[in-house]
Amino acid sequence: MENKKRTALQELISWGDEMLLKHPQKTLSFGEAIDKAVELLEEEKEQICSAVKYGCSDWGGAKDAENYYNEIYGK
Repeated sequence: MENKKRTALQELISWGDEMLLKHPQKTLSFGEAIDKAVELLEEEKEQICSAVKYGCSDWGGAKDAENYYNEIYGK
């Protein structure tokens, strides 16, 4: 079976599930979840840019995908 990639949100959910299994008595703080989400932001950006490049092959490629991300979601 092929190993499929996961979205950044799927990674966050998996991380939370794993934390709860490893430490069932510990309450996961909102701050810890936010820290993990921030950690995954760059991965999410790469996923969005890849999707734009894949779906819009008539665009200019990586630079346009980066511009798209920054325009729609950017910092």
